[in-house]
Amino acid sequence: MRKIKYILVIALLTLGFQSCGIYSLSGVSITTEETFQVRFFQNEAAIVEPNIDRLFTEELRDRIQNQSPLTLTNSNADVIFEGEIVEYYIAPQASTSDNTAAQNRLTITVNCRFYNNTRKDGEYDFERRFSFFSDVPGSTILTGSTLETALDEIYERITQDIFNAALARW
Repeated sequence: MRKIKYILVIALLTLGFQSCGIYSLSGVSITTEETFQVRFFQNEAAIVEPNIDRLFTEELRDRIQNQSPLTLTNSNADVIFEGEIVEYYIAPQASTSDNTAAQNRLTITVNCRFYNNTRKDGEYDFERRFSFFSDVPGSTILTGSTLETALDEIYERITQDIFNAALARW
């Protein structure tokens, strides 16, 4: 009886581990892809904030390098990310009794195109907009470290959303 229980436990554990398939702990579902390329995301928003395009492009490259086994390359990549920053705006979110902004919201929207060159049917390819925001007190001017903190928060969310849409195929 004890031997049967032991064999049953081993069989269940074996089946359990086999069902994990190609998924990794980071959520990345990569089968044949080995390399990636992130082309420069040009700032095409009406308000031009210097360097946000360069910072976003680098943030996306870093996210993919840190959370996947893919290797960065400059050409002939298995997967390609490209796009542009299409919106960058600041809007008041709350007002005071003096009709001034109590809180402002910085919103950035990125249009991203993803191509998986290992799949000729284009099943995983997409073009999609990703957007996120950061709220700051109305008395704060969005420059220097305040802007940097807001951009870090926004870029972290947008790059994670792009990463999940492109490489985490659940």
